[in-house]
Amino acid sequence: MGQLNAGIVPVTPFQQNCTILFDQDDKTGVVVDPGGDVGRILETLEGNGIRVTAIWLTHGHIDHAGGAMDLKDALGVEIVGPHEADKFLLDNIEGQAARFGVGDGVRNCTPDRFLKDGDSVAFGEHVFEVLHCPGHAPGHVVFYNRAAQFAHVGDVLFHGSVGRTDLPGGDHPALIRSIKEKLLPLGDEVGFICGHGPGGRFGDERRSNPFLV
Repeated sequence: MGQLNAGIVPVTPFQQNCTILFDQDDKTGVVVDPGGDVGRILETLEGNGIRVTAIWLTHGHIDHAGGAMDLKDALGVEIVGPHEADKFLLDNIEGQAARFGVGDGVRNCTPDRFLKDGDSVAFGEHVFEVLHCPGHAPGHVVFYNRAAQFAHVGDVLFHGSVGRTDLPGGDHPALIRSIKEKLLPLGDEVGFICGHGPGGRFGDERRSNPFLV
């Protein structure tokens, strides 16, 4: 098994961190949260010789799932996740586009498989535990690789901030519970990539994030 690597392709006017997780040796991997700009994602995959086995979604907001169906059509792979509680968001991505005035070409999304807390997903020998972390969106999930001490947290937690909860289905107390009960106990050394901006480590957020201190 090669080293777990990650590359980020910023997509959409929201500058969302579409993430390519891949094995350094055999170049198999997955795309997490293809919110749009599918052509750019495909160019990145082709330019780096990465063979994608699935698309993983953390939640159902337009900037994370808006390009998933087009990418599925281009690659012929399954869409996995998020939790079924986000179905109402995935069914209305085109409505989200109209509300925000963005998203030419985005499509409502029908995952091949929803996830629940305690599930696991994998590519090659890289196994990720699925943590259901509602608050930013009711069906938000986090992907945690215990071997690499790494998590993709979507829009649950940011460097110095937390996910917004003023969108449909948002719940600030639930979000803080998700972070404090599901993420921080994984350990201070866990590194994370988030949905927007730079990532970090859980320990730094536990000590200095103003929403958690």
